Amino acid sequence: MIDNPELDWFKSSYSSGSEGDSCVEVANTPATIHVRDSKDLRQPHLAFTSHAWAEFVEHAS
Repeated sequence: MIDNPELDWFKSSYSSGSEGDSCVEVANTPATIHVRDSKDLRQPHLAFTSHAWAEFVEHAS
């Protein structure tokens, strides 16, 4: 998969595992939150509405 250059990916500053970049990365747009596995950027990423992402974060924390 070709990465979308318009997305500004970031990961948590708490991400420092023994495998280096073993983290989930997130990119925000006005209407969508994109999530990908930083270990394999060739794989497709997931996209969520802002509301769905907020619900997930609420239950995950």
